[in-house]
Amino acid sequence: MATEALVSFAVERIGEMLIQEASFFKGVRGQVDRLHKDLRAMQCFLEEADKKQEEDSRVRNWVSEIREAVYDAEDIIDMFILNAQSLRTHSFPERAFKKLTNRYKVGKKVEAIQLGLQDISNRREALGIKNIGEATSMSRSAQMLQDLRRSTPHAEEHVVVGLENEVDKLVNQLIGIDQRRRVISLVGMGGIGKTTLAKKVYNHTQVLKHFPDCRAWAYVSQDCRPRDVYMQIIKQICSSTKEQVEMVEKLQEHELGAFLHEHLKDNNRYLIVLDDVWSPSDWSCLAKRSSNDPDCLGNVFPDGGKGSRLLLTTRNKEVASHADARSIPHEMQLLSKQKSWDLFRQKAFLDIDAESYLPDLKELGEKMVDKCNGLPLAIVVLGGLLSKNMSHIEWRKVHDNMNAYLAKEGSQTGVMTVLNLSYIDLPSYLKPCFLHLSLFPEDYVISTRKLLLLWIAEGFVLEQDRQSMKDTAEIYLNELINRNLIQVVRTSVNARVMECRVHDFIRELAIEKAKEHNFFGTNIVVDPHLCPSTSSSLFSSKSRRHSIYSDFERYASIEQHSTPYLRSLLFFNLGGICRISQLDFITKCFKVLRVLDLEGLGIENVPSVIGELIHLRYLGLRHTGLKMLPLSIGNLRNLQTLDINNLKRVPDVIWKITNMRYLYIEEQEEDDPLKIDTVQNLQTLSGITFNQWVRNNSSKLTCLEKLKIEGRCELVEGVEFSNSIAKLHSSLKSLYLKASDESSIPSLAMSSCPHLCKLDIKGHMEKLTETFQFPRNLSQLTLEACRLDCDPMPILEKLPKLLTLRLRAGSYLGKEMHVSANGFPRLKILQLLGLSKLVLLNIEKGAMPWLMQLQFNFKTEIFGLNELLNLVEVKNPFFLFGAMILFHKIKVSYWGLMRIVGAKGGIHIRRQKGKPGTPSYPAGWFLGLTLASSRQALEQLADFFEQYRRLKTQKLVKLDTERICIWDDYK
Repeated sequence: MATEALVSFAVERIGEMLIQEASFFKGVRGQVDRLHKDLRAMQCFLEEADKKQEEDSRVRNWVSEIREAVYDAEDIIDMFILNAQSLRTHSFPERAFKKLTNRYKVGKKVEAIQLGLQDISNRREALGIKNIGEATSMSRSAQMLQDLRRSTPHAEEHVVVGLENEVDKLVNQLIGIDQRRRVISLVGMGGIGKTTLAKKVYNHTQVLKHFPDCRAWAYVSQDCRPRDVYMQIIKQICSSTKEQVEMVEKLQEHELGAFLHEHLKDNNRYLIVLDDVWSPSDWSCLAKRSSNDPDCLGNVFPDGGKGSRLLLTTRNKEVASHADARSIPHEMQLLSKQKSWDLFRQKAFLDIDAESYLPDLKELGEKMVDKCNGLPLAIVVLGGLLSKNMSHIEWRKVHDNMNAYLAKEGSQTGVMTVLNLSYIDLPSYLKPCFLHLSLFPEDYVISTRKLLLLWIAEGFVLEQDRQSMKDTAEIYLNELINRNLIQVVRTSVNARVMECRVHDFIRELAIEKAKEHNFFGTNIVVDPHLCPSTSSSLFSSKSRRHSIYSDFERYASIEQHSTPYLRSLLFFNLGGICRISQLDFITKCFKVLRVLDLEGLGIENVPSVIGELIHLRYLGLRHTGLKMLPLSIGNLRNLQTLDINNLKRVPDVIWKITNMRYLYIEEQEEDDPLKIDTVQNLQTLSGITFNQWVRNNSSKLTCLEKLKIEGRCELVEGVEFSNSIAKLHSSLKSLYLKASDESSIPSLAMSSCPHLCKLDIKGHMEKLTETFQFPRNLSQLTLEACRLDCDPMPILEKLPKLLTLRLRAGSYLGKEMHVSANGFPRLKILQLLGLSKLVLLNIEKGAMPWLMQLQFNFKTEIFGLNELLNLVEVKNPFFLFGAMILFHKIKVSYWGLMRIVGAKGGIHIRRQKGKPGTPSYPAGWFLGLTLASSRQALEQLADFFEQYRRLKTQKLVKLDTERICIWDDYK
């Protein structure tokens, strides 16, 4: 499906160019139109062909030929437009002659591609793949893989490391006192141990006692067949004669579902394990859900109020929420370094002490285990492989080519084969995004903002009605995260993913698949021992993307780059200083680039010839040290994203780039005029100064959603500035104002911006805007360095839709804050950080009824804490050792304590699920706890704060910068 998606994007782009660049196609318009139609016709066969190419080399070659034909068409058209553009500077006679020559050449090339497509179409039938559009049954090898992976609860793994706590938690959920039928999901990437954990729990003594009469284990797989699953369950829970079995086997699928429903309904309680559920639709198909009510007539798994449970294993988090929105999925974690070694040691050295072997074997083993990054399947396969031969030579061979050995070992059940199932299951629109992850270095922390913009520039994200491409790209990202193909590194306060990374083996899978599709050449770490000519051979002439991880100079010095149609060039982790002459090769060799990212590469200047890269859509120059951009940057009329910071000045040519959508120009040193109001497609503008902003007619920026204005603002007139923001009423969603230290934020009325939901203000304010002047749909507000003298709460608490309020250092200079009854009716997050003079926060009864997270400084005393019944998390700087001692001394029974391991340290105090001394509940306190028990828990917490504050005042406990997090599992 990756080929189908890539071809679709290319065909769409050719269609767009026919419209946008119509003036260039005079004389060849008819031929290019016919080519576009022929390519669209070939698309009809690609989706099914893409599925079959995994198994049939003939289909694989046929698909490859289509892909290459589409690439060729794209290359011809891009070069034709480039040549036509360059002729504009020539004299009229020369221009006219060359136009005719170029049209003739492109006409011949298009004709050749059309003949090639006709030949491809004819050979499709000759090869016997004429029925390619028809659905077929599962291939023989896919069926074999499914059979090999088929799980049973009896084949339990005896060498298990790192699952002890997880087993206890899951057993408690299965045998808990909640009498409703619950679905508990184990979620994680392939090979992380979901099935192993499920087997441990299924065979646990307490579980066997709790479900003595009705237990079953069913393997689902990618090829979900409800009838087969029902039969697996029925055979385990029914004691039937041979005649009864034969009768049941004759039933239709829906009749089997009804039979199973009735049998489960008649039992006291049941436990069903569904191993390897791939999609929400598979669950719906199995459960036959006709509504969200688990008691509905059409549900196969009834809720008799007897404490029945279903346990699912899945790679997709969406399956968990779809199966039971009230249960929190159990997300599997990778093994720690120590537990990884323990597992490897038991597998590789068997019953023999690892210390009795040579130290060099242990050293090699530790290095290989580190490369597994905590993935249990990889460690088990590696340990089993090395246990066969304990010689240093064999271990060194495996160490030097570990990925190849892991892919080969176990064949159909090897690491890469298991992970490849996740790739096969991806919908076509996600596959190019997944392949793109292969460009990033190993263990690289990826900025999600940058990743989304790169996907957009590559053409992987198509525009949709009423949704920006960036929002669509974010949906794609979250889908890959939910499928456990991307790991979250950091989130924002409102849970949006800010940074992510890819597990090493997932990255290896992406690299392997990307090479198959000529998506890119080799992720290059240029070997300094290779000569330039040898280095160039590392690239395929057909590859569309290069990523360079080291030695820029060597890459730049390659005399003949063999990839003239390169579309993306990214540099990583290079550092150093690059001379202007060293960048010339980019414009000479890669004339049809769409993506150029030089982030982190020290650049003194950018050559003016960069303006010749007219197909460029993304230009990344952040953290390069660059101070000036050439005026030719204005020639990049297709540029969608410019990302740069710390420029001395921005050249006043941005107004020419009318396709610009995302402009990042933060921290300009000078405040020269900058015209941007002609860029009507602009959606994000970050870093324009106050003076530059007010000189533009903002009413023309009808697509602008995110705006960050910074710098000096003492010369900006308040009414003028306020009006300029009000003109964005139809589009503005996020506004960030950052004034320099010596100036004040202009007065601002934003009530006319109904879509503005996020507001950040950093800088001095004469007074806080009145409640009625705030946007009526404001949901997130951050104030910093505002130096307000009056308590802001009486104004802010009246904002009806505010969900997050952050008052940071210097935002308020007073000593007390008061929140009145009914204040902040929807607030969920309140952060009071760095308010050095604040000593009292008084919360009246009825205020902040939905508050879930509270963060404040230690010396701030809070009255009314025990009224915040939905509180989920409290953060407060505590001295770790003293807090832990006090916690255990006063026996805070509704809360559990856990130490945080990390640079800052600290402790977590988690709300226990259920009343003290009872089994834990599988969902939030609003489902399992009484109002009285919530009050008692908050009273314990308030008492803990008070006693610690008293000890601190008496100097019996030292205060440090460590932090304590008290929070509930139920958010």
